[in-house]
Amino acid sequence: AELRKASKRLSCHKRYKIQKKIREHHRKVRKEAKKRGHKKPKKDPGIPSAAPFKEELLREAEQRKQRLEELKQKQKLNRQKEHEKKRKLEAKKNAATIKEKAEGKESSGKSKGKTKKLLNKNSKKFFCRELMKVLEASDVVLEVLDARDPMGCRCPQLEEAVASSGGNKKLLLVLNKIDLVPKDNIEKWLNYLKKEFPTVAFKSATMMKDKTMEQVTKRHARVDFSETSQYFGSKCLLKLLQEYGKTQDKAIQVGVVGFPNVGKSSIINSLKGKRACNVGLARGVTKSMQIVHLDKQTKMLDSPSIIADPSNSALALALRSIIDPEGSDSSDVLEGVNALINHCSKQQVMLHYNIPDFRDPEEFLSLLAQKRGMLKKGGVPDIENMAKLVLCDWTGARIKYYSQPPGFQKPPPYLTEQKIAEMQEGFKLNNLDQENSNTVQAIKHPSPGSSIAFQSAGMTNGTIEENKVIEEESEWGNIETSKEEEEEEDEEEEFTESDDDEDDVEENDDDVKEVTRKGKPGKLQRSPTNSQEQKTGSERSRSLSFSLDKPADEDDAYDFNTDYV
Repeated sequence: AELRKASKRLSCHKRYKIQKKIREHHRKVRKEAKKRGHKKPKKDPGIPSAAPFKEELLREAEQRKQRLEELKQKQKLNRQKEHEKKRKLEAKKNAATIKEKAEGKESSGKSKGKTKKLLNKNSKKFFCRELMKVLEASDVVLEVLDARDPMGCRCPQLEEAVASSGGNKKLLLVLNKIDLVPKDNIEKWLNYLKKEFPTVAFKSATMMKDKTMEQVTKRHARVDFSETSQYFGSKCLLKLLQEYGKTQDKAIQVGVVGFPNVGKSSIINSLKGKRACNVGLARGVTKSMQIVHLDKQTKMLDSPSIIADPSNSALALALRSIIDPEGSDSSDVLEGVNALINHCSKQQVMLHYNIPDFRDPEEFLSLLAQKRGMLKKGGVPDIENMAKLVLCDWTGARIKYYSQPPGFQKPPPYLTEQKIAEMQEGFKLNNLDQENSNTVQAIKHPSPGSSIAFQSAGMTNGTIEENKVIEEESEWGNIETSKEEEEEEDEEEEFTESDDDEDDVEENDDDVKEVTRKGKPGKLQRSPTNSQEQKTGSERSRSLSFSLDKPADEDDAYDFNTDYV
């Protein structure tokens, strides 16, 4: 409830006391004025008639007056000229802006598309362009893999592009988030992956301390960043890169690439030892190439995420797509969660979420929503929002799950024995194996019983070239253009409505009431799509107008003949 204003009413005793004080003050002021005496302003006596040069003095005074008047007129004219110049300049500017707008509207859609492509940094085509920049500029490419599903994080198109590129370009695999996977599983994956590319076991820091974090820790003493700020494997990776740089006798550039939420930026922060790149749970935080200097010989290049091809399975798109689950359609999110649950062990999912047996993924989501209190009106479980939360948990670092490596080693067609030897050349693999085993032993791993067994869908296809993303890019552009056009239409409607209101002010009050009942016509006419909806809307408006036009006496009249219980 709003606070009421304080009352200005006073008691009579207080009011009379104030009035008395005021009278005394006025009396005092009058007395002091009498003592000082009233001084009238002195009149100009003028030139006495007995003065010898009276006529000359009068002429000089008149001339002075005339000069002052001329000066005033000149100043006035100058001001008017300045105002006219300003008005002309403003008119020219307005005319130029109007012409530019007209030319912009008349220009073809192609030119609009080109300008928007340059400005739109959230487009998939822009991400591909930045990713290609990183691949071309880097001497060593680090492909970051999530240790929970390493095969699903590998992109064959990227690996083929690096392998087929000319020059002495190397590809290293970084197995990140090893603290979320059982120890035996990590060792199996390291043995499997090192036969194709040199592989480094890594645990990145999810939260690096910076100035803002130090302020938080000072204010809130309970905040603990010990687990989130720990990182393992950084010394091994730095040593590997520095040794390779010495063999090349030059400063090397290292590009970090991978699918979203695998920990690319957090690896760079761990190597740097402080927060150099932005990190977040949302997908696609890094939108352009970022350069971070580790030392004089090594330069890290952070890249945007690889875009998952739409031809992939629902599971791969749910875990590896760049679009955030909160912004995507609910049907896609539900399909992704269905694929996730179907590829997991049912009993382990039940134990992890502490829910009873369920028949299908929809029932799983409804049970989980009821347990966590995510309910709509009437106690109906909010399945859509629950699905978004489950997806975020699986792509983030909350859920501990693992996948088994393939039973037999079958390298992809672009990886021949000669190409594998070229990739491993220049690295001390024996030292690398020893360092990996040390990092695996130093980390506390979850037990296989506490983590969920997951069936991987295999390698995820990605789009790296700009030409292959033209159609999707145009769709994104059309969405943005439609949004802008709607905004422009709304602005035009507001202007037209304001003009109509000015005209209606001159009309009678009854007409104004009718306009207020009808509301804004432009927006209401665009909302219904079908003819039936338009008819129902018109019928409602008629019924409303009829009920409003009835006199108040008929509605409020009391009928004495009928008995009201």
